[in-house]
Amino acid sequence: MMNRKLRMGMVGGGTDAFIGAIHRLAAFMDNQIEMVCGCFSVNPEISRSSGKLYYLPENRVYETYQEMFEKEAQLPEGERMDFVSIVTPNFVHFDPAMMALENGFHVVIDKPITFTLDEALKLKEKLDETGLTLALTHTYSGYPAVKHAKQMIANGELGKVRKVFVEYPQGWLSAKVEDQGNAQASWRTDPKKSGKAGCMGDIGTHAHHLAEYVTGLRVTELCAELNILVPNRMLDDDGAALLRFENGARGVLMATQIAAGEENGIKIRVYGEKGGLEWYQQEPNSLIVKWLDKPTQILRVGTSMNSAIAAHNTRTPGGHPEGYLEAFANIYRNFAMTVMAKMDGKEPTPEMLDFPGIEDGIRGMQFIDTVVKAGYDDSIKWVTL
Repeated sequence: MMNRKLRMGMVGGGTDAFIGAIHRLAAFMDNQIEMVCGCFSVNPEISRSSGKLYYLPENRVYETYQEMFEKEAQLPEGERMDFVSIVTPNFVHFDPAMMALENGFHVVIDKPITFTLDEALKLKEKLDETGLTLALTHTYSGYPAVKHAKQMIANGELGKVRKVFVEYPQGWLSAKVEDQGNAQASWRTDPKKSGKAGCMGDIGTHAHHLAEYVTGLRVTELCAELNILVPNRMLDDDGAALLRFENGARGVLMATQIAAGEENGIKIRVYGEKGGLEWYQQEPNSLIVKWLDKPTQILRVGTSMNSAIAAHNTRTPGGHPEGYLEAFANIYRNFAMTVMAKMDGKEPTPEMLDFPGIEDGIRGMQFIDTVVKAGYDDSIKWVTL
């Protein structure tokens, strides 16, 4: 039986980055993972200085990710990393992920999974070939209340799903901050680094994934409008789509980064034949359930949510908020438990396997391609996803 932590390497996530620190906090939260190496920046000096601050030995801090994979693969099994966490801008997702898999390392990767759909499909081929594990950090699926909502719908408690509303308003790109030294804005609004979508690639994919995850239904068609509302911006900063789901349900998806004053307001409402439910990320411990023929309920994480899947992903007693970091950590923990089970020759449980993976990544890229195609061509009404 495995009696050690999983060893993690990291690509990106230097001291000059934002999301890398979130990934490290999430990975370390359950004491199942330790970081042993990394290439933390395209700038070798930043990579070295970051590695020093992260208390890594000099010989495990690399100047390129290519060097890291080659040298780590040569180390004894008892020393080399087990998996890599890729926390780079979109255009630097595919190459390190593919190289990691080719060298026998599992992968955790930020969303969207790749720069193009073709790249995502190639990663799936390599995963099928190697039998390795990949996790995709669609964070909002990690909240206990979201998992409870998914279970309620899967159990048929709301009846057949008829209507879905999912929205993700932000306001941080209301001005052209990419021209004011904001590094996060600079790459997200650059088609050479972000890809063909801006707002829809960055946060629209989260909304789309949340809708499919909670309902258990695939979007089969959509029509959309994408907008560039800040003058001279290169990629969409606002958009909306009408959705058709595989069971006949209808939906509305809205994502915007120019809703001045908004913070991170992702929200989902799902309505079935018998009732509906509502979850809002800025009040994450509550799930509001509305019934056709009885009073509205407010279910709370740690007390009135008693599904096995919610309990598995809950860390604290009721009344103690579980937020973004804990949701992020649930993805890392379930991924780690899955990898450890496989290393021990055991079959992972459904609770362990409950994290986004390659299929979710492919769906995200299909959503981006489809919403961009529909969003800019007024002659197109509905596009198959």
